[in-house]
Amino acid sequence: MAVNINTVYLRVLAIANKEQRGYITPQEFNTLANQAQLDIFEQYFYDLNQFLRLPGNDTIHADPVDMLEEKIEKFSIFNAPATNANLDILQVYRLGAVFARVSINGATQIIEAQHMSHSELRQYLSSPLTAPAKTRPMYTIDNNSIVMHGVAVDGTNINYIKKPVDVYWGYNIINGEALYNPATSTNFELHASEETELVLKILSLAGVVIRDPQLYQIAATEDAKSIQQEKQ
Repeated sequence: MAVNINTVYLRVLAIANKEQRGYITPQEFNTLANQAQLDIFEQYFYDLNQFLRLPGNDTIHADPVDMLEEKIEKFSIFNAPATNANLDILQVYRLGAVFARVSINGATQIIEAQHMSHSELRQYLSSPLTAPAKTRPMYTIDNNSIVMHGVAVDGTNINYIKKPVDVYWGYNIINGEALYNPATSTNFELHASEETELVLKILSLAGVVIRDPQLYQIAATEDAKSIQQEKQ
């Protein structure tokens, strides 16, 4: 379940406008909302690395590793065709396994390819015993695209974590006022539990935009409290 962008925008405006702190335009909100979503998304991987070092618990709904993996899972793409595709176009955040479709004795086989840096590849190519082969495909990343070496492939498939799509609070100007238009809006892709975190993160960023250090401090303090509770 996604987080509704209009719900977040209304909450942000309600808090920011309290005590006449300032107005956040739709354009500013959309920019800040995308930054906030990306910040929260990237934090998943740092937190997961940290929690994996700690003992878990037997309650799946309270185990932080299970919770983070659930949040990340919706961005996991498996066995996606990627032949000649730029990784930016596919919105790849983290690349996982890469598979080459190769023809061996007239039959197509799916074989996981080994990633190589260009310097490593040169070393492997220097000997027939270690050079890429149909049964041992290798690839590099060139200009953000996957390039197979030493073997003809029928196609390439990948597993990866995709980036969240850009959010957008769509609106129509009526009588000089921006009114929400759900038909042109794009909601947050983050887990529904991130709604409060998104509001706080956007408010924190907005405090810088509208030059209100108090708003920034309030949001940052609430955000820090939330993070501390999650990590206890």
